[in-house]
Amino acid sequence: MKWISNSPSNTWKIAAEFFQTLEKKAGGLASPVVIALHGNLGAGKTCFTQGLAQVAGVNEPVCSPTYTLISEYQGTVPFHHIDLYRLGGPEEAYDLGLDEYLETDGITVIEWAERAAELIPPDAIHIRLMRGEDEQVRTIEIIDNPL
Repeated sequence: MKWISNSPSNTWKIAAEFFQTLEKKAGGLASPVVIALHGNLGAGKTCFTQGLAQVAGVNEPVCSPTYTLISEYQGTVPFHHIDLYRLGGPEEAYDLGLDEYLETDGITVIEWAERAAELIPPDAIHIRLMRGEDEQVRTIEIIDNPL
């Protein structure tokens, strides 16, 4: 699947559509669900995650956990937002307990998943976000595992 977004609010709508497709395919969300996001800085990974969190019933603001690395929320299911941009290496991923989050019920969204490639489960859903030539345009695409 591939979408084109021209605004943050449109990216949220795309995230909601993706979430609903995921629910329909599985006849409900099988737990755990791991979503690995790929894209350069400013590609819209956190914006997409905010849209997913909203449709998953998270009622509080979702911010990038760049400095804390992991944020936990409660919606209709547990929602974990992980940002590995500042990860020091695979050892640090284990120290953080990343492997445990990947086995926990709920939805786990990982930005910069390639920084802990060896821990990402084979059934993770990979989504690439790319900026377009226009500053507001983003391409959002489900891709095969690039890791």
